[in-house]
Amino acid sequence: MQLARLDVSYADLEDLPVLVSEDDRPLVIRVLDADTVTIVAGVSADWSGSWGVWLEASEDYSAGLIARDVKTLSTLMEIDHVVVDAARDAGAHADVVAALLTNGEVTLHNAVANITAAYNRPAPPRPITVWSVESDVLRHGQRLLTLGEQRGAISFFLG
Repeated sequence: MQLARLDVSYADLEDLPVLVSEDDRPLVIRVLDADTVTIVAGVSADWSGSWGVWLEASEDYSAGLIARDVKTLSTLMEIDHVVVDAARDAGAHADVVAALLTNGEVTLHNAVANITAAYNRPAPPRPITVWSVESDVLRHGQRLLTLGEQRGAISFFLG
């Protein structure tokens, strides 16, 4: 499996569907100079197919807020992958996001959250794979993708 990250500026977004239509890898979008979720949501009506987003957790943008935004974005467009980056504890942030993208009751205590009997319903209309970033590796459970470069985008390969 491959997963490609496409780093774009807000100004580049106008040409993005053309770039993406030529690529067969699952893509996650990271907007470098604006809020990724807001920008992607704004153009989602013009995009078809499956997408992903690369989001950075922080004190100001918690895993709970990321889960809320991804859930909302998934109602506007097909989202299959979310990559959670963070200065520290990216795996713990990703665990919270993944737990909150279900219909079930969430009780989770880790380095970044203490959640007891919470819900974030309804769940997204389709399953979303949540990855965490650890150096040059993406992790989802036991699956690891390692960094490489291919066809003009940063790519992560099964490894």
